Formats: sequence, C-alpha cells, structure tokens
Amino acid sequence: MFKFSDLTIPVIQAPMAGGVNTPALVSAVSDAGGLGSFGFAYSTPEKIDADLKDTKALIKKVPNTRINANFFVFKEPVMPAVSEQQKALSDLKDVLDSLGVTVAIPKPPYIPDLQSMLEPIWVHQPEVLTFHFGLPPQQVIEKAHSLGISVGVTATSLEEALMIQSADVDFIVAQGIEAGGHRGIFDPQGVDQQLTLKDLVQELAQHLQIPIVAAGGIMNGADIHGIIRVGASAAQLGTAFLVTAEAGSSPAHRRFVLTKHELGTAFTRAFSGRPAQGVKNKYMSLMEGKTYLPFPLQNNMTAAMRQWAAKHDEGDYQNLWAGTEYARARAMSVSDLMTTLSNEYQSAGK
Repeated sequence: MFKFSDLTIPVIQAPMAGGVNTPALVSAVSDAGGLGSFGFAYSTPEKIDADLKDTKALIKKVPNTRINANFFVFKEPVMPAVSEQQKALSDLKDVLDSLGVTVAIPKPPYIPDLQSMLEPIWVHQPEVLTFHFGLPPQQVIEKAHSLGISVGVTATSLEEALMIQSADVDFIVAQGIEAGGHRGIFDPQGVDQQLTLKDLVQELAQHLQIPIVAAGGIMNGADIHGIIRVGASAAQLGTAFLVTAEAGSSPAHRRFVLTKHELGTAFTRAFSGRPAQGVKNKYMSLMEGKTYLPFPLQNNMTAAMRQWAAKHDEGDYQNLWAGTEYARARAMSVSDLMTTLSNEYQSAGK
C-alpha cells in the first residue's frame, strides 16, 4: 500500500482533467520523488488504459505504479423543465452567437460509466485511486484495497471528511477555497463553508485519524512546509504544474496564467454546472446571472464552445482552471520545479 513516507518530497501533482495531465508530466513528477496524478473525469476506458500503460513505461526511478488515478463521482442529473432547458440554451446562444458555434440541449447518456472506467485500474493497479465530488460505491473501495491500492477522497468540510473517514478510506484531500478547478463539495446545491486551506486542515487535524493531503494555493516549498506544520501529511499542487514543459495545457491557458494576472480568479458554474475556479475571462463575465443546466449537462452543452476555443487559441472561451495564487506559477520543466520545491521546502525547515 502507498505510504506518504515513500515520497522524497511530500508533493502530489493534482489530477487535472481535460488533457493537462500527460504521461510525460505524471511520470516526471513520480521520478522526481512525488506522486503524479491523472484526472480521468471524462476519459474513455481505452484512453485510461493507454495513459497508464504509457506512464508506467516512462517511470524510471521509482516503482512504475506510483501513479494516482482520479475520478469524478457522478450522480445521474435530473433534466430540468423544458422551459428552463430552453432558457439555458437561449442564454448560451446569446453569448456565443458571434462565434458561429452551434450548441444544443445534450442527449443521454449524460454521465460516464464508472465501473467501465475502473476496469483499466484493476489491470494496471496504480498505487493510489482518488475520487472527487463524493464517495464512490463501497465495493470500489474494497476492491481497491484487495489489490493493494490506497484510496483518497476530497473533502471541503469537516462533515464531508468524517463521512469519508467512516468509509474506510486511506486519506483525505482537504480542498481549500483557494484551489483551482471544481470544488469537491459533495452537494453543489448545499452550503459551501468556503474554508481557507489552513483553517480546513487545522480543523480536520483535530478530528481525523487518517492522513490529510492539503490542496489549494500551494505554489512553493515554503507553502508546503507551512501547511504540513499545521497538520497535513503532504501537499497537492495543481496550478504550479500548469505551465511546466510536460503539461498538456493549451497555449491560451499557459498565456493567461503567465501574463493575465490582473484578471484574477472567480468561481463559475457557466462551463459545467458545478462551481469551479479559474482565471476570469470574457465568457465567465458574460454568463454572470444567466441560467445554467445542472452538472454535467452544462458541461456537455458547452463542449462545442470549448473545442472551438482550443482550435482557435481563444482563451476567453476556454475553462482556464487555476487557483487564486496563479500569478506565482513558474514556467520550467517538471524536474526543475520539483528540485526547486525540494530546496525551498528544506530551507523553510531550517
């Protein structure tokens, strides 16, 4: 089973869906003594199989199973009334009219089949399996444990963390409000406490008996050292890896992270139907106050727009997920970043 003490530096590269996590990125993080991750939220079983196979072949310095495979816990959405569907479609068309992008109400199936997606996991047996948006079925946790795979689940509050701990999960990923990408809150319609990472980790550390991984706004080794001092076993960094040479980030995503610091970040449901944080672009501003379909229906409906934006290198219509500290991102290779993080971490401990 995976142990945090196996890491040369207590760094987990965050799972980021949509092509950011490449075999080159994941393997380089693991080779440098951290834990590389894949975000397999919407991936096909064939893509998952290929990515794991390619990554295992690239890892040289550690056991080639030191990989974290992450999945969303989808709940079957309820399609809203026709009037609300049409309002959401109309609002989106108004925003996209000048782009010539065709959008339509999504058709089933609305969510991927988790059991099928997990089949490559049982074959390749990465050391770690994590989940976002809630707990997976208990039999999934039991199957992972039977194969020696450690399981982690995201929590944004003590209530969620206690539910996770009671499900015999191995560790918790504490997601502070600073984190980029989708909020891991179990109920997106419920009350979000919006705790800072430090406050969340300190609260969880007082009540939990399982390890805590801290995620949100961590960009350098001093940040890692600071959050471990208050109760975390490791730090999960996503935004810090967005502009590394090995990341699959789009050119526009890199450009905005490195140069558009004046924009800041904001939460939006306009891309997927669930709250997610990214660099505030034109689309997010235009969609404020508009009607959205529930997750992942909105995500399915905006797919054509995001594909158009990627093809045309148009950052104002891409989901540029990033945390609040994105202005501190450093463009370098994964090896150089991991070395830098390690040196900073050691210096902070002196």
